[in-house]
Amino acid sequence: MQKVQWKPIRNTFLPYARQWIDDADIQAVTDVLQSDYLTTGPKIKEFEQAIAQFVGAKYAVSFANGTAALHGACFAAGIHKGDEVICTPMTFAASSNCVLYCGGNPVFADIDSRTYNMDPAEIEKKITARTKAIIPVDYTGQPAQLDEIMALARKHHLTVIEDGAHSLGSHYKGKKVGSISDMTMFSFHPVKQITSGEGGMITTNEEAYYEKLLQFRSHGITRDAKYLEKCDGPWYYEMQFLGYNYRMTDIQAVLGISQLSKIEKFIDARKQIVERYNEAFQAIPELTVPYQHPDTDSSWHLYILRLKTDKINADRREIFEALRAQNIGVNVHYLPVYLHPYYRELGYERGLCPNAEKHYDEIITLPLFPKMTEQDVRDVIQAVTGTISYLAK
Repeated sequence: MQKVQWKPIRNTFLPYARQWIDDADIQAVTDVLQSDYLTTGPKIKEFEQAIAQFVGAKYAVSFANGTAALHGACFAAGIHKGDEVICTPMTFAASSNCVLYCGGNPVFADIDSRTYNMDPAEIEKKITARTKAIIPVDYTGQPAQLDEIMALARKHHLTVIEDGAHSLGSHYKGKKVGSISDMTMFSFHPVKQITSGEGGMITTNEEAYYEKLLQFRSHGITRDAKYLEKCDGPWYYEMQFLGYNYRMTDIQAVLGISQLSKIEKFIDARKQIVERYNEAFQAIPELTVPYQHPDTDSSWHLYILRLKTDKINADRREIFEALRAQNIGVNVHYLPVYLHPYYRELGYERGLCPNAEKHYDEIITLPLFPKMTEQDVRDVIQAVTGTISYLAK
């Protein structure tokens, strides 16, 4: 087929995601900037309590970003050199990098070809005497099969660290994500359901994890008298293990608090756009719309179409470039983690997770964020349907 010169259908580029900051957010941040505390102040605890209450967990510990939070969770779970942790390949690299930070070995289990989440049957195949934890990812916002994963974990005495970077506000069997697993990580990057600029959080119902996380994010230092080996006075503190400076600032925290007050509105807007997309695309034979498991209610971080490339006279790259040429900011989430050069140098090879590799070859992420206008949504639908119609066999 002769190369097509695609014309923009809109004057401005529409990104796949964008934050929504309003005057209330700006005023909240301004108030903190004019206060006595820019960091290590009261807004951090307030944000932690708000997130814990929102998800229904006993405890929440904030971090500078989601990656730092995952590192903290692996540390709290006792991941050491030689330990194995079962991870999904279909995620951002941080979900398994956190295992490497602790000296452990990520073991990748393939995904379910419907939900695109890690398949519990594949997880079970990978459990060995060296397995210490499982890190399921709620890919695109759809919760993993948590009952089955938790049952496996209890059977084999493993810790479940749920990567909920995509799923704040999602439900699994009527329960909020963040209240089910041993530890759950949330991210507040600008493309997520709410943002604090950068930021992360671990929620848990276990006091031991909570206290270990608090200490880990602040150099391994504690002032708590019940943990001190001795006490020279009220100024005294001890560094008891090698931790990190992973603290969130009050500036980030207050933005997160303000954003959290609007999360239901944000999620509802995402769901309305998803309904429009599904209605437009589900009857197109060259496309597969996202499957939603009946046990889950997604908060829709991402909307991913799967291309039936055997029915299209183009590969994924050509379709990607065609939509970008029309000013539609599509993206791809993700290259399977073990195919990154760093992981290949560690010995991971192509063919490890066939479902994930096939998924990667056929997916494309469409713009999805609450501040999209009706015209933005129409533009995406027009571009995708027009492009696929032209390229269909």
